[in-house]
Amino acid sequence: MNLPPRASARTLVAGVGNIFLGDDGFGVETVRSLSTLGLPEHVEAVDIGVRGVHLAYQLLDGYDTLILVDATARGGAPGTVYLIEADTPGGIEPQEALLDGHRMSPDAVLALLETLCAGTGGIPPRRMLVVGCEPASVEEGIGLSPMVAAAVPEAVRLVCSLILEGEKRASVPPAAAGPAAK
Repeated sequence: MNLPPRASARTLVAGVGNIFLGDDGFGVETVRSLSTLGLPEHVEAVDIGVRGVHLAYQLLDGYDTLILVDATARGGAPGTVYLIEADTPGGIEPQEALLDGHRMSPDAVLALLETLCAGTGGIPPRRMLVVGCEPASVEEGIGLSPMVAAAVPEAVRLVCSLILEGEKRASVPPAAAGPAAK
């Protein structure tokens, strides 16, 4: 799929989750910590919380890379940090709660983004990543469990390395990146 070039290589780091459900607030807390670091001008760190529809519409503003930060149950030990390369929006099956603005999973947000891009001519991010953390508990309550709270600095470091990696990718001329480059 050939997409038209973007004016700039903008990155959106979106913290997703509900701070009233324990470790589900991991994404929000990680983005809060990340925003204290003085990010490059082309990087925007946003606390999306449970406003998935807002995230989908914000992505229409044109971002080269989306990094979602969220609690992600994958069966590991609580506090395990994962890096997941998300499928393109076209490969995501719509979910029943697609338009429920307070219960949209990242997959549902990306599916909605596909629909919005088709209707508006918008361009989805070229690269979509999820920095996830295995939760210990997503029961009602404010505050992260000790294992997940200890994973926040690791997630911040991972996001920063992804931002640097994206800057390096953007600075390589297309001819130099191909297999024929010498």
